[in-house]
Amino acid sequence: MEFSKRTHHCAALTVGDENKKVILCGWVDSVRDHGGVLFVDLRDRYGRTQIVFNPEAGKEITESAEKLRSEFVICIEGEVKKRSQETINSKLKTGEIEVFAKDLEVLSTCEPLPFPLEDNLDVSENLRLKYRFLDLRRASFQKNFIFRHKVVRSVRNYLDTEGFLEIETPYLTKSTPEGARDYLVPSRVHNGKFYALPQSPQLFKQILMISGYERYFQVVRCFRDEDLRADRQPEHTQIDMELSFVDEDVIHDVIERMIQKIFKDCLDVDITIPFQRINYEEAMNLYGSDKPDLRIPEVIHNLSGISKDVSFNVFKKVLSIEEGVIYGLCGSGLAESASIKDMNDLTAFAISFGAKGLAWIRIMNDGSFKSPIVKFFDEATLKKYQEELQAKCGDVMFFVADIKKVARNVLGALRLKLAKDKGTLQYNDYKLLWVNKFPLLEWSEDEKRYSAVHHPFTMPDIKNIDELINDPASVTAKAYDLVLNGTELGGGSIRIHDTKLQEEMFKILGMDIESARIKFGFLLDALKFGAPPHGGIAIGLDRLIMLLLGLGSIRETIAFPKTQKATCLMTESPSDVSEKQLKELGICIEEE
Repeated sequence: MEFSKRTHHCAALTVGDENKKVILCGWVDSVRDHGGVLFVDLRDRYGRTQIVFNPEAGKEITESAEKLRSEFVICIEGEVKKRSQETINSKLKTGEIEVFAKDLEVLSTCEPLPFPLEDNLDVSENLRLKYRFLDLRRASFQKNFIFRHKVVRSVRNYLDTEGFLEIETPYLTKSTPEGARDYLVPSRVHNGKFYALPQSPQLFKQILMISGYERYFQVVRCFRDEDLRADRQPEHTQIDMELSFVDEDVIHDVIERMIQKIFKDCLDVDITIPFQRINYEEAMNLYGSDKPDLRIPEVIHNLSGISKDVSFNVFKKVLSIEEGVIYGLCGSGLAESASIKDMNDLTAFAISFGAKGLAWIRIMNDGSFKSPIVKFFDEATLKKYQEELQAKCGDVMFFVADIKKVARNVLGALRLKLAKDKGTLQYNDYKLLWVNKFPLLEWSEDEKRYSAVHHPFTMPDIKNIDELINDPASVTAKAYDLVLNGTELGGGSIRIHDTKLQEEMFKILGMDIESARIKFGFLLDALKFGAPPHGGIAIGLDRLIMLLLGLGSIRETIAFPKTQKATCLMTESPSDVSEKQLKELGICIEEE
């Protein structure tokens, strides 16, 4: 048989195609020998079709079929037959038919596989990344990338109807290190000078607003040389956008309707808009996190007022210092089941997040209170704690006594740990919210200067510039993060469009005008030529796919990801380059 153009893919045929002559191509998924009759499941990215090799087809084709092994690539010509009622496979789209092969061509053979190509695979991730071309054949992986395609298509269709223009921005640009490290690219033409790969298109999309394009978006690759973890990669993709003549409410509305459309188009899930909105201080006080997980009902409570007259010396000492607080959290259902070892482990966990210790009181099923510290509290105070924490019989009350920042951080982490340990969090219980009114600045003790919480172009939430000059630490930002199930999906802000305000912001950040011009001169120049009010946001596409599908890592959503050491095991990069290449670039590698 000479290779011919296929007539159907492997999920296309139905009983309506009975007796039709067809040509199919794909990978051998499995081979079964039933007394001289061979059954082959032929697979492509669309699905599977059962191929029957019957001795009646002839000796030559039968002998060729007997040599087939998993992952051989073949082309078959045959006739569609309806399966008997008892052999119908209801799990397959093509389960009511099979194709009796009349001719066979082996297009490519396959060596023994380093691991089986099946879902729920128990094999090291490094081995899978080494043979990523095989890993990507697995059905679950293909579903991930089909889903990713649908999400991007939904986004593009929606933004087109909203008047956005998709405009590309440069990958080779100027290094403006503000946050993560840049990846640098040496220039051969301009010896000794470097491009940087963009951490985001931030400056370019602001330029586009100044250029009058009003609504821009891009599904864009971004590059950051930072320490990696499950939801970080050195290169990632974001849905990036910028809008002119808008405020935060307009941006929130545009994004909410986009997310709503993604859920409906890709998951057939209806989500309610508008999303809940809380400010940064509320988020930290209630959840101990600026990306709270609303699937967890328990919140943090300030018990300082109730605790001011207790005899417990640890509480009294903390309340006597500036910013000293007593914060509490209810651990539901732990009173009878948690052992002393469990409590010691939770205490060690709290200490690892900065606490000096973790106090706890069990509320037993009979309503009594049990704890090594219970003797320091009268019954009325214990009841007040129980009422404030909304704790029931069978729950445990946890306490952290420290400065506010530490107490919130520790109980925020404990809140998440208790929920995860219970195993009750469902990835498809989607809880979305906006967190806004972030601090504009944070003080760096190492550098003895302010740094921007978001970036230097974020609009301060002020009525006049004097508020920023006189008390910069108290100013909040017109910035916002979108959070899904305890993970930041994306963030953005209204931008500074006034040259004087932008220059003042640089001064507060310890950057003189000359330094600012070296880094951001082209933006400062553009701001002088009629800049509209504008703002934007970037949504992490890899992270969004990970959360929507309940995956454990964004590496499962990226075709060719890096390891946590920023290496590609398949291509063995980064790698050495030749002395000739280095010489052309004017680079000399020093031995460590």
